[in-house]
Amino acid sequence: MNPIAELRDVTKTFDGTTALNDVSLKIVEGEILALLGPNGSGKSTLLRVLALLMEPTKGETYFRNIKVDGGNLEQMRMETTLVFQKTTLFSARVYDNVAYGLNVRKMQKDEIADRVSRALKLVKLEGFERRHAKRLSGGEQQRVALARALVLNTSLLLLDEPTVNLDPKNAAMIEEIVAKANQENKTTIVMATHNMFQAKNLPTRVALMENGRVNEIGTPAATFNKLSKTLASFAALENTFTGNAATMEDDTTVVEIGVNTRVVATGQHQGPVTFFISPEDIILSKARFDSSARNILKGRITEIQDSDALVKLKVDVGKPFAVQITKRSFSDMNLNLDAEVYIAFKASSVQII
Repeated sequence: MNPIAELRDVTKTFDGTTALNDVSLKIVEGEILALLGPNGSGKSTLLRVLALLMEPTKGETYFRNIKVDGGNLEQMRMETTLVFQKTTLFSARVYDNVAYGLNVRKMQKDEIADRVSRALKLVKLEGFERRHAKRLSGGEQQRVALARALVLNTSLLLLDEPTVNLDPKNAAMIEEIVAKANQENKTTIVMATHNMFQAKNLPTRVALMENGRVNEIGTPAATFNKLSKTLASFAALENTFTGNAATMEDDTTVVEIGVNTRVVATGQHQGPVTFFISPEDIILSKARFDSSARNILKGRITEIQDSDALVKLKVDVGKPFAVQITKRSFSDMNLNLDAEVYIAFKASSVQII
């Protein structure tokens, strides 16, 4: 199958700093490709080059086997749209935000209304047409931004960290919308993420990025079934632990990760393992949980980081766990450094990689 888009030997530098280093990449029509890597690995720059918002310092970009150059740049830009990590909406109604690109393309009012209606239905915002976009919640605003991109029906949809800073419910909704757009509308999607759980479950292929390079590319199963050097170096950044696993009679595994610290996972594993837990899957409380979660650990807050609508915490339970909660929850629980807390997560949230 011919690629819908392709980068050939692309390098991008900024003031002597190399953001992309000799990247060659083919985007297959109809796929979801996840760019997985830590901050600074080049994911966002790669998306901007694909969106034709940045010209490579070296190398070539192709759409449907046609080289992009000054003569066809504007035309080729109509083939793709990028949803940025930080949601930017107009101070206007939801309808006007979603319809903006169609008005620029001078479409008929009836067709605009029909497209906007279908896009809002896809992102589960029916009835929001007259709502003021900037008065919506963070998750709703992200869905408006997604609708504004989907309504254009471009060949390629690019998403830069589409669920970052969203609570688990809204993040799951965005992932469902992305999957539906791909399956029902046949939209080809490239998304940047540093969420390993998301990269394992949503895309068709995963490209591992590090230091401006695409080091590996393959199916999620092939990528996560072997702990490559690239994946291990990235995974070590957050909530990735190694330990000795022992199977239990109830089809679970217990992994010892430190003195008096153990984690229960689903499935049966034996011997040395590495596993990952998404911060979004961890619940935090000041009181001990009355919960069915298999993992309930007591610890203290050692780090607090404010990040837009969320607060990111480090909780030491014998090992440091990264947890994220909403600002409202942080305030309601009156949390501070060295506060004693409990964290809980399901055995199914423990992703052995």
